[in-house]
Amino acid sequence: MPDISRRRLLTTTGAAGAAGLALGAAGGGALGHATADTEGDAAPALATVGATAVPFHGTRQPGITTPMQAHGHLAAFDLLPAAGRREAAALLRHWSALSADLMAGEGPRDDTGIALDAGPASLTVTFGLGHGFFDATGLASARPAALDPLPAFSADALDPARSGGHLWVQIGADDGLVAFRALRTLQRAAAGTAEVRWTMGGFNRSPGATARPMTTRNLMGQVDGTNNPDPADDDFDARVFVPADGDPAWMAHGSYAVVRRIRMLLDTWDALPTDTRERVIGRRTSDGAPLTGGSETSPVDLDATDGEGRPVIAANAHVRVTSPDTNGGAAMLRRPFSYHDGFLDDGSPDAGLLFICWQADPLRGFVPVQRKLDRGDALSEFVRHEASALFAVPGGAAQGEYVGQRLLEG
Repeated sequence: MPDISRRRLLTTTGAAGAAGLALGAAGGGALGHATADTEGDAAPALATVGATAVPFHGTRQPGITTPMQAHGHLAAFDLLPAAGRREAAALLRHWSALSADLMAGEGPRDDTGIALDAGPASLTVTFGLGHGFFDATGLASARPAALDPLPAFSADALDPARSGGHLWVQIGADDGLVAFRALRTLQRAAAGTAEVRWTMGGFNRSPGATARPMTTRNLMGQVDGTNNPDPADDDFDARVFVPADGDPAWMAHGSYAVVRRIRMLLDTWDALPTDTRERVIGRRTSDGAPLTGGSETSPVDLDATDGEGRPVIAANAHVRVTSPDTNGGAAMLRRPFSYHDGFLDDGSPDAGLLFICWQADPLRGFVPVQRKLDRGDALSEFVRHEASALFAVPGGAAQGEYVGQRLLEG
C-alpha cells in the first residue's frame, strides 16, 4: 500500500474551528481518508481534523494545555528488576524519538499500518515519573518533595493494581486508531525494560460534533471544566507549571499530574430529577450556567440568596466546595477523559471520569481541594474514587533531547 505524501498531509482544509470540522463531517466521511489505489500528490488533502499536528519538542511537554482530544489512553509502566538508570534513560530516549515521529504523522519502519490512512490527528504523548521510579533508578535523592504520596482520603476505595507506577504515558488524539497506534508502539518499545502496570482508555466529544466550540460534558451530563484556569490569566503559569528556577532544577517548566479513576453511580444519578442534580452541582444542566444566573462563564455568586434568605448555591454544592474562593485560592488545570468499561455484575455501568489535573505543586493544588471535597461535597454520594496516581512530568525536550534527560544525565 503506498505511503501518504507528507506534502499532502500538511495541506489542510482550513482553520481548526468547529465550522470547518463540521464541513468535513457533512461530506459523508470520505474526506481525509486515502484509498488503497491512491498515489502521491494526486490524493485529496486530509481534513483539518486529521492533518492537525502538535509539536513534540518545546519548553513544555504537549498534552497539558493542548485542547482536549476525542480519544485517550493512560498507561503506567514499572521498570523490570534488572533495569536501572541507564536502561530507563535509553527507554525515555527511544520513547521520545518515537513520539516525535508519531505526532508528526510518521512512524517506525516496523509499523503494522494501524493508522496508515490517517494524519497525526492532534496526537500528543506526555511522559511522567512516579515515586518508585527514583528508587528503581538510584535517584531517590533527586526525587522532588512534591512527589510525596498523596494523603489518604476517607472516600477512597483504591485498587493498588490500578494505581501508582514508575512511568506514566498520557496519549490523546482525535482519531481512535491514531491513539491506539501510539500506545501499541510505545508498549512494544518498552519490551525488556518495563512492563505495563495498568492502562485506562477514555474519550471526549469529537471535534465538530457541536455547532460551535463548547466545553465538553461528562457522563453525568454536566458541562465539565468551566472554572479551569485560563492560559490568559496572569497567574496561570504559576499555578500549573514549575518555574524556570524551580526546585529541583530538572523539573523546570514541568508540572505534576494527579490521575484518579472516578466511577460515577449513574443509575442513582440518572434517577434524580433535573433540579436535584442541578442543586448538587450548583449549575444548570442545560448550559452550565451557575444557579445564580448568567451564562456558563458568569462568575458564581456564592453570596446570593433566594426569596427566603437561603443560599442559592447550597453549602455542599460541588461548585461551592471546589471554588478557589473557598480553598485559599487553590486551583488546578483539569483535563479529563470519560470512560466506559462495560457493566458490573449488578448491571450498573462501570463508567465515569479519568480525572487528570495539572498543577505546579499538588500540595497547593489538588490536595486542599480534595480534602474539602472529602469533608462535605454533595456529589460524593454519587462517585467512587477507585484508582489514584501522582506523577512528576518534566519540562519538554528540545530537538535532539529526550524527556527526563536533565534528571537522568545530570
